[in-house]
Amino acid sequence: MWAMIHALLIKEFLAVLRDRKSRFILIGPPIIQLFIFSYAATFDLNHIPIAVYNEDPGIASRDFIERFTAAPAFTEVLRITHQKQIEPAIDEKKVLAVLHLGPHFSRDLYLGRKPAEVQILVDGRDSNTALIALNYMQSILAAFNLNWAERHHLPLPPAQLQVRAWFNPNLESQWFIVSGIVGLLTQVVTVIVTALSIAREREQGTFDQLLVTPLTPFQILVGKALPAMIIGILEASFIIFMAVFWFRIPMIGSLAALYLGVVLFVLSNIGIGLMISSLSVTQQQSLLGAFVFLVPSVILSGFATPIANMPPLVQDLTLLNPLRYFLVIARGVFLEGLPMSVLLSQYWPLAVIGIVNLICASWLFRRRMY
Repeated sequence: MWAMIHALLIKEFLAVLRDRKSRFILIGPPIIQLFIFSYAATFDLNHIPIAVYNEDPGIASRDFIERFTAAPAFTEVLRITHQKQIEPAIDEKKVLAVLHLGPHFSRDLYLGRKPAEVQILVDGRDSNTALIALNYMQSILAAFNLNWAERHHLPLPPAQLQVRAWFNPNLESQWFIVSGIVGLLTQVVTVIVTALSIAREREQGTFDQLLVTPLTPFQILVGKALPAMIIGILEASFIIFMAVFWFRIPMIGSLAALYLGVVLFVLSNIGIGLMISSLSVTQQQSLLGAFVFLVPSVILSGFATPIANMPPLVQDLTLLNPLRYFLVIARGVFLEGLPMSVLLSQYWPLAVIGIVNLICASWLFRRRMY
């Protein structure tokens, strides 16, 4: 028995190593994913863009602000001089947070009768990033309090933070995650369904029968794409329904703006799935191909880690990822109520990616028909 198992093991290893595609799957994707995961998947925040709104001309306020601007975790990109400048700075994602010191900050510090309040206005759309940034700010404040109390013999704390989060008042991570799950699960289902379609026909031996029918290659391709499109839209609809009525995620924007993004996103993924299926001979190969695409796609989408924290080269690579654009659309509609006119910058890259993917899938399908 062991001799037969040993012979079977040798046969399987030889079969894998002799197949060029199998060798690539064993060597290429692990190396690519190793570099992508190592550089892109990080929860460390560096050079967080912040704005400063200082209404106090005192020396204490300047000393306090300098502790933030000198920290490697923060970078001051905007100096605000008026209250009306705060809203567009956060809305347009120019800054993650606004540090606001009132006109009596220094006076309250020197008198020591009450804590000098420091207001932090933070962008709560990405609750995970916001919470990490707030932890950094609390550390800086604690160091400032200790130093000030030692110098002036005052009870702690001489200053305290007053935090207000926009778009996600309670910084609930579920709002951020569930709104992104709409894109993640829709992509997984759509890519796998289309990746298995042609490969299944080849493996079962029915693909040749399909070719002798009066159907043209274009009609066959459309027939493969339409079911996946319907399934993808239904999948997205179910997740949207659960997000709103089960998880109680607020949807401030319109369904029309969201579903336009869903349709473009599903078309982009159908093209990717059909390319994988056209290149695959068996269903196992198509599943492996789908996995090779899906895992880096999630990492490079900004679903879990901010794209801004990735190296510049990796950030450029994310521009080819349809999930990156759809996450902006989904979270923009759910949490911000963005209209179609604002989301146009996300729609057109999705449309271009979808058209290119479908053209490439059509070319590969025709090339490998016979």
